[in-house]
Amino acid sequence: MRELSQLIDVEEPAWPELKETLEASPVCVEVLPADSDLGTASILQLQVTARSYLGAVVLHCGGLLVDDGWLRVFGSPYGGPAPETPSLARVNQFPEAFDPAWRPEPGLVVAHDVLGGVFALNGAAPARAGRPGAPGEVVYFAPDSLRWEALGGGHSTWLAWLVSGALDDFYAGLRWPGWREEVRALTGDQGLSLFPPLWSAEGRQDLSATSRRAVPMKELLGVARDSCRQFDGADPGFLGTV
Repeated sequence: MRELSQLIDVEEPAWPELKETLEASPVCVEVLPADSDLGTASILQLQVTARSYLGAVVLHCGGLLVDDGWLRVFGSPYGGPAPETPSLARVNQFPEAFDPAWRPEPGLVVAHDVLGGVFALNGAAPARAGRPGAPGEVVYFAPDSLRWEALGGGHSTWLAWLVSGALDDFYAGLRWPGWREEVRALTGDQGLSLFPPLWSAEGRQDLSATSRRAVPMKELLGVARDSCRQFDGADPGFLGTV
């Protein structure tokens, strides 16, 4: 176990580089204000250093709203006990007090998108958790296929990719005319429920014709998990607590 000073007082911290990357991003990225106490508690629990992008995010920002809030990268938000955009600690059910024995065994949920997609950082044994990819690789639970997909890189590579403008290609076929206005109207703990659902042939045929409504992310993730169990007979596992 490393002490807090060993995690924070490092040479070449990642935040200045990451901040420059965010400011130069071709997409809209809002950096939420951070809660310093929550940030230090989170980095201690994670046992990652400020030299990493993950450490920089939890220590220096309350989260990132990417592409007008289509995607929410979790950090340590300032705003009282229940800010709209949840913290990384809350989403992953960190213990209330530092516990050196605690680990996010299946993996660490690092972001949600408004469709109920989940980005997670694989734990030490992804196959045992029913997930593809290598330990430390970012994987994505796709709401249109109800399956986990390996993305081929770690957290830093993934975060740089997110703000590079690559989301248009990644979500090709999953966006509709006017999606930005609908997303901007959401709070940080809401997503969009589509009917017919994304995983149905009818839903994918014409997204602009689907019925869409704002719902709590908790409800959206619960429906996705239940649908996965019902149709695939497999549990996708932990998708984050919102």
